[in-house]
Amino acid sequence: MRLGSRWPVGEPPHPSVPAALLPEIAAQEAAHPGARSWTLTWLEGRPHCALDDAVTVSLGPNGAATVSWRAGSDETFHPELPDDADDGWLG
Repeated sequence: MRLGSRWPVGEPPHPSVPAALLPEIAAQEAAHPGARSWTLTWLEGRPHCALDDAVTVSLGPNGAATVSWRAGSDETFHPELPDDADDGWLG
């Protein structure tokens, strides 16, 4: 079992995030300047990094980074999502 992690936008990603995801994480941060935090989870042994629960950068079976939007999303960023920065994980 691998534990997930969280980190604020603009900070270096968690050390367990594979290098293949780093360019896409940086691209998503640049595309969504109002974003607040990333959440890393491991599903079936592969990393999934969610940016404010709106967009997810993951490692596909072929080892390439993929980007997906939350179900029902119109592929636009929604900075009005609940602010979880006060939950003590990031401070």
